Amino acid sequence: MEPTLIGLTGQYCAGKNHVASILEARGIPVLDVDKLGHLALEQEKEAITARFGTDILNADGSINRKTLGARVFGNPRDLADLEAIVHPRANQLTEAWIASRTEPALAINAALLHRSAAFQKLTCIIIVQAGLLTRLFRAKKRDKLPLFELLKRFKSQHQFNAQYFQGNADTYIVKNRGVLGTFARWHQHQLERRIDAILQREGIGR
Repeated sequence: MEPTLIGLTGQYCAGKNHVASILEARGIPVLDVDKLGHLALEQEKEAITARFGTDILNADGSINRKTLGARVFGNPRDLADLEAIVHPRANQLTEAWIASRTEPALAINAALLHRSAAFQKLTCIIIVQAGLLTRLFRAKKRDKLPLFELLKRFKSQHQFNAQYFQGNADTYIVKNRGVLGTFARWHQHQLERRIDAILQREGIGR
């Protein structure tokens, strides 16, 4: 029997990994395709260095993802070339992971969910959203990139949601505002209630 597949996505630093942790707490295994992409990068290192040069490598020979990211973001041709190398491998790894699981429901967590091999098989899609300033704060804290590099990444996703409302999967918007202080516990409770309502509506985890 094929598992029910949940798609999880969101713009850069919207907080989709936090939502992924909520799904995992409900017993739903989550595949982080972005981390899987790191494995795909290393497996396709020869092709990547042939295209982008060896100056993207660390001293130990591994790919410096920040250097490579700075090279391709904002450069559509370079980004397309990198994706053409990495995505087929990431899709192979995604399909292998799905085939290896026996749980009735699985989640695929991916920034570029619409390009995943699993996209056409999704039962529902959860899109995580957060305000621009919240995302910018998270990005600066996590990635420590110059402001102009962060803004380039934000700009590249200006039409992010459009492709997710054109298919057959049910699509839900979830707000992850990252509230701090007094309202943090209330916000977390509301976020979990929203996720539980989506799972119940989809007949998952009953």
